[in-house]
Amino acid sequence: MADGAPDEPSSSRTGSPDVVGQVSEDRLLLHQRLAIRELVDTESSYLNSLKLCASIRARLQQLPQRDLDVLFSNIDDVIQVNSRFHHDLQKTTSTEEEQGNLIGNLFLKFQEELESVYKVYCASYDQALLVIESYRKEPELQQEIQAIIKAVAPQAGSSGLSFLLVAPLQRITKYPLLLQKILENTPPEASAHPVLQRATSALQDVNANINEYKMRKEVASKYTRVEHLTLRERLARINTHTLSKKTTRLSQLLKQEAGLVPRLEDKEFDNLEERFQWVSLCVTELKSNVAAYVDNLQAFLCFKPHEYNLDIPEGPVVQYCYLARELQLGPFLEFKQRLERLVWHPLCSLAKALAGPQNLIKKRLDKLLDFERLEEKLLEVGSVTYEEEAVRHTYQALNALLVAELPRFNQLTMQWLGHIVCTFVALQQDLAKQALQRAEVSSAQLPHHHISEPNFRKLLEDVFSQTGKELHSFRENFEKVLPPPTIQPLLPGAERQVQALLSKYGPGKLYQVTSSVSGTGTLDLTLPRGQIVALLQNKDTKGNSNRWLVDTGGQRGYLPAGKLELYHVTPSEEEIRGQAGLCEDPRPLTPELTVAPVSSVPAVTQVVAVYPFVARSSGEVSVQAGQPVTVLEAQDKKGNPEWSLVDVNGQRGYVPSSFLAKAPGPAPWGWRLPS
Repeated sequence: MADGAPDEPSSSRTGSPDVVGQVSEDRLLLHQRLAIRELVDTESSYLNSLKLCASIRARLQQLPQRDLDVLFSNIDDVIQVNSRFHHDLQKTTSTEEEQGNLIGNLFLKFQEELESVYKVYCASYDQALLVIESYRKEPELQQEIQAIIKAVAPQAGSSGLSFLLVAPLQRITKYPLLLQKILENTPPEASAHPVLQRATSALQDVNANINEYKMRKEVASKYTRVEHLTLRERLARINTHTLSKKTTRLSQLLKQEAGLVPRLEDKEFDNLEERFQWVSLCVTELKSNVAAYVDNLQAFLCFKPHEYNLDIPEGPVVQYCYLARELQLGPFLEFKQRLERLVWHPLCSLAKALAGPQNLIKKRLDKLLDFERLEEKLLEVGSVTYEEEAVRHTYQALNALLVAELPRFNQLTMQWLGHIVCTFVALQQDLAKQALQRAEVSSAQLPHHHISEPNFRKLLEDVFSQTGKELHSFRENFEKVLPPPTIQPLLPGAERQVQALLSKYGPGKLYQVTSSVSGTGTLDLTLPRGQIVALLQNKDTKGNSNRWLVDTGGQRGYLPAGKLELYHVTPSEEEIRGQAGLCEDPRPLTPELTVAPVSSVPAVTQVVAVYPFVARSSGEVSVQAGQPVTVLEAQDKKGNPEWSLVDVNGQRGYVPSSFLAKAPGPAPWGWRLPS
């Protein structure tokens, strides 16, 4: 027995298989409970971190609202979903036997909600990091932010916002790991095992979908930027890589057009693109029409006939003017302001929002050509490089993004467009209603208030028709009246030539060149502005009435008829003196006006202009008949006395000396100036 005594403890230590299996099951159950406890405890800590983020955002009022939107994104939606998830997770602790099954079903229940809120937050996280990095360049602002974070969340330490904002990304990626740990410690024969298995796979799909969504957003952010580059900046971006890509795409496109390679068809995307282009055309046309409407409305408001003296006796006109003033300062002005605020500005924003999808659609075509080329290579060779695989994934992500987002975008654009059109109609109705209300009081006092609307329209048509006929008749009569002749000065040194032409052809044949002419043909003349010519024939040899045959006194040739103006001969000095003598007053109190050429008076003399003169160049100055003029020099720079340098109201320039006459001073009482 002494020899057999040691065998009992040995058998007891080894135990039976049932005992070993029970110990292993207990160990699994213990590890499962620990994994579940970790999930519940960390969820409580995570929810507390989310609430700290919301509290910090409420205290960062010194930051712009757009920065807060980027930093915290949809943190409120994340808090709302995780709060309900945490509440239901706490309920599972009451039944430990079925807790694994309940947790698996809970994750399956929240699968879609978790994906919808976390994909938005994760997609904007990179932008949030850029904003945080920009704050580090402003030490004072960085210190203020750090002080607020330290007061609310001391555990953040020196990491600050980065420590708190990364928590949602870490949490959503940890859910599959926690579920996997619970699943590993759940017996395969347990009822919770298949549920936990589906939940683990579902959360892995959630993370994969979030990564795919994030990659799509990065592609969209890259290609939706609208850059306004100059030609020089565009040329600076051209290099061998871009030239190679564009050449390859062009080659692929030409092969498709020639039918050498098949074109990849995507009817779903083609239908979406056609719908988008139709919506874009509607927005563009409406914007163009509203712009024209606003311009016409502005022109209408600028026309204010009631502010002019119409020279019409009082009566109904007063009521009409009062009503017009009330409508223009009230309903019409308010309508214009509301139209710009509620229709024009939203329409411009909508048109601007279309630029991003347009760029994505254009870029998709480029990426499609690359994708088709790589698909051909994959079929021929069987493999592609890492860079080429990235190009394939870029097209797939871009195409998937457009197919997923274009239907929603088209729907929202049509709703937006519909609201704008309805608002425009409502504004028109309000304008008509307000105008009728304002006119209700005044209309009873107007002479035509008792006339029915059809008869009133007929009356207006008759009045407008009669007025139109009168205006047409007035215009015809006005065009028949010739303008008064203008005295045109001669060019310096041209008097002898004019006298010769005048004696040879008479005054009715003399014309003056209104602008310089450069001859292009053999018989065309080249003459300066102001040259006097005589008309020989008002058409050329081919019967063209736009080319006139003229004589300059030295040579003959053709000039454009549009550059010739009938010349009115300037009266001679003797004629001027004779006309001045006719104005002699027999009364001795008024002195006689002695007209003399300015060339006979010394410099710096006060004279008057006998005839009006219009300056033709910067060296000349315009004067009116009877205007006082101060002669500075009675000749030009070459000593020609036919032109005088004068001062007219502070402006200096040359005028013809024959246009000026002396201005005598007042005669003493009872005296007469000698003739």
